[in-house]
Amino acid sequence: MTVTLNAYNVVAARCAAEYLGMHETIEKGNLIYKIEVFLNSSIFRSWKDSIIVLQTTKSLLPLSEDLKVISHCIDSIASKASIDVSRVDWSYTYNRKKLPEENGTDPKWNGVGNRPVVPKDWWVEDLCELEIDLYKRVIMSIKTQAVISHEVIGEALKAFALKRLPGFSKGMIPNGDTAKFRSTVDTIVWLLPADKCSVSCSFLLKLLKAAIFMDSGERAKRELVRRIGQQLEEASVNDLLIRAPEGETARYDVDTAQQIVEEFLMQEQNAEIESTAAHELQEVRRPGILSDASKLMVAKLVDGYLAEIAKDPNLPLSKFVDLAELVSGFSRPAHDGLYRAIDMYLKEHPGISKSERKRICRLMDCKKLSVDACMHAVQNERLPLRVVVQVLFFEQVRATATSGSSTPDLPKGIKDLNSASHGSSRSVTTNTEEDWDAVATLEELKALKGELASLRLGNGVGASDRNGGDSKGNIDKAAINKMKGLLMSKKIFTKLWSSKSGQGENSGSDSSGSPGSANPEEAKCTPSRNRRHSVS
Repeated sequence: MTVTLNAYNVVAARCAAEYLGMHETIEKGNLIYKIEVFLNSSIFRSWKDSIIVLQTTKSLLPLSEDLKVISHCIDSIASKASIDVSRVDWSYTYNRKKLPEENGTDPKWNGVGNRPVVPKDWWVEDLCELEIDLYKRVIMSIKTQAVISHEVIGEALKAFALKRLPGFSKGMIPNGDTAKFRSTVDTIVWLLPADKCSVSCSFLLKLLKAAIFMDSGERAKRELVRRIGQQLEEASVNDLLIRAPEGETARYDVDTAQQIVEEFLMQEQNAEIESTAAHELQEVRRPGILSDASKLMVAKLVDGYLAEIAKDPNLPLSKFVDLAELVSGFSRPAHDGLYRAIDMYLKEHPGISKSERKRICRLMDCKKLSVDACMHAVQNERLPLRVVVQVLFFEQVRATATSGSSTPDLPKGIKDLNSASHGSSRSVTTNTEEDWDAVATLEELKALKGELASLRLGNGVGASDRNGGDSKGNIDKAAINKMKGLLMSKKIFTKLWSSKSGQGENSGSDSSGSPGSANPEEAKCTPSRNRRHSVS
């Protein structure tokens, strides 16, 4: 009987011959000898056949392992994957469509010239056909030979994840054999090269999402968090949005995002100080030390992330503030992104207290808001009054600036509005602090803006001609003094309306107005905490 050996049946034949004891001691040229010759002279010399044979060994364990068929296949595959691409003279992959010159159908190809360039990662797709345990051994063997770059190894792991984890490319979690998928994720994490540039931050975040969903080991998740933190400036907001585990009231896993940002900051703290040859201490700047550019990118990333998670009505204020404060020390030319996040949180959480509004608004610097952001802020009924006053002031300072100089520092009168002590307002009634932290209606905001503009115009006409360079300081001083007189009272906006309508006698009253008062303007201007909290 004639038996034709090929890559699909040679392992079975070898195991059967071993079971039957068909050795050379029984008969010269016995079956075991013939199969070994076929393996060494044909199978292990072929890239494609080596992979096919390795796949067939799984069903014949442990005998295929004992006969070293698996180890020989792995060595063959690893050596061929590590060869210089200029020496790859076989059809370097069987999972792609051959080029015309490879089929000999290209009339311009003479067999020598015009040879297609073989990419460095020519082998990664073929290895995706292997099961995870065999794939792990092959990649380990390739890494041991130390020929393939970390970037190519990373590309191989990415290709395997896309092949073996359905929906991975879209950040979706696969359904099916959870244990199998968990093993795949854990193995990929374990095989990641040490070089932080070997894989993208987006790929790492997709792995982290899968690891959290599959309930992978803490070691794998900690490793991913550490690596993501090292290259966080490459991430996008969508990548960083990790769904919270089932059973959580919050929509997103903010704790993991905070851990990632903390890992990013740890790079700065872990700067090594080494002793030089002259025994002098010198700070050694490594690639891990943060640059200003990377800090700015991460700050913008966190601002965008905060704006997204702020839409969650179940997000606690403490988590929002804690994450924002991690990057508060990063210098940013504008705070528009942070303002957008704060405004989104105030919009989605209208029931928070005055102290909470004050706490979240302290995160941003009103001097760093753009003109567009200022225009939005001065009409924002969700902001505390103290913030609106600061924004209005800086808007007016910018409007009156005649040169390209930087925005002046905040005068002490306005600074006191946002300070913890508020020492300048101790002589005012105890309700003043609550009034500053309250939110104003749209009509009150318009009145305040118009009053400040009229103050500046009134003090500015003719003053600049008489006082020269001191006019700007006088305008600011007059504006602050009059604002304090107008606003730092129990009935903050009464004087604003009276200054326009000429009803000064009503504005000077300390009484709150009788319950039966028929004056709608007076009733509307009374700073009621309940009314202001109703503004969404």
